[in-house]
Amino acid sequence: MLASKLGYQTRSFAEAARRLGVEVILGSDRCHQLDDPWADGAVALQFAEPPEAAEQLARAVRVRAGGKRGAILALGDRQTVTAAYAARLLGLPYNSPEAVENCRSKLRQREVLRGAGLPVPNFFSFGLAEHLDSVLPHVAFPCVIKPLRLAASQGVIRANNRGEFIGAVERIARLLSSAELQVTREGDLDRLLVERYIPGVEVALEGLLEAGRLRVLALFDKPDPLEGPYFEESIYVTPSRLPAAMQEQIERCAAESVWALGLSEGPVHAEFRLNERGPWVLEIAPRPIGGLCSRVLRFGPERMLLEELLIRKAMGLPGADLRREADAAGVMMIPVPQSGILEKVEGTQEAAAVRGITEIQITARLHDYIAAWPEGSSYLGFIFSRGTTPEAAEAALREAHRALRFTIATRLPVAHPVSGTTHL
Repeated sequence: MLASKLGYQTRSFAEAARRLGVEVILGSDRCHQLDDPWADGAVALQFAEPPEAAEQLARAVRVRAGGKRGAILALGDRQTVTAAYAARLLGLPYNSPEAVENCRSKLRQREVLRGAGLPVPNFFSFGLAEHLDSVLPHVAFPCVIKPLRLAASQGVIRANNRGEFIGAVERIARLLSSAELQVTREGDLDRLLVERYIPGVEVALEGLLEAGRLRVLALFDKPDPLEGPYFEESIYVTPSRLPAAMQEQIERCAAESVWALGLSEGPVHAEFRLNERGPWVLEIAPRPIGGLCSRVLRFGPERMLLEELLIRKAMGLPGADLRREADAAGVMMIPVPQSGILEKVEGTQEAAAVRGITEIQITARLHDYIAAWPEGSSYLGFIFSRGTTPEAAEAALREAHRALRFTIATRLPVAHPVSGTTHL
């Protein structure tokens, strides 16, 4: 299992594996010089160098697995390329490195999907070293500017005119040059993608691939408008309230997209915009839904969690063909209203008492700095609901969110004790 350090999603999958009696070998992007700081026996990898990381992981797996039957899962975008190379070395079913690379870069994905005749917005890419006077003649407003490889809508900004475009590019450039991103050694941090803004509502599809065939696990409505200037997501509700014919169009578009990209195995998370012309592909990612959002999905009469279903499918265990429960369900990724230091969280008991709320998880740590979008990529937490209808599940989320109160203090400049210079 390849994951970014020991996050809450990693723990959820590890717990599901333990319940099934499946041994986990974790590959994580941590310092190889630290002696197992999380006591999880993880293989320290550098996801910025996928072929080398894959060889290192394959060597460790051969020693530890001892010939046992195996499978591979990647829990985030950065990990998928290493997983693909490692699966090839270990002879495990997974997507090819070429297919995963098609998804890893937003520019490459757009090129592949456009070449296959699939509905994507008009786009072009440019380098941050280029003068904007040479770029602006190619821009059609309104547009969306985004980094090529970041996830969770980090750095994604809508611009409606020349001034907003210049301001957005400068803001994204500052984000990409930050120490937090530069240390990842992520590729393409010096290029941006410009797309024509597509009006409409958004939906998300969670699916599972086997030998190239797509099985749709859930289709989520996103009832809050995502019109910019930033695109922080909030509420997901399933089942979708869209007409059956539109849902069929989305599923068909998703199946054609994964085929065009060359994906063949494992979880898929896809995002679409819908308008009078039908579905437009925003993103196809060969990984499960992020964060704790997977908890919103339960399968079969025993309400199996998505993590367990994916592990059963990967390992060839029975029970991987269960359908999602009949109840409606929703999750709110609690938005970050402003950047600053999280000082206090109030109202959790009141929010948890709302009818239909099943769980509230505040994942942001007190006294830590949190960044709002577009610089941010992590939420304050997650609220989960269930109901007899999607409307009831959505209403419960909104009522619970209104009960929560977050105190976020502005982070002030700090004077250096020696030089007198200030730092943020």
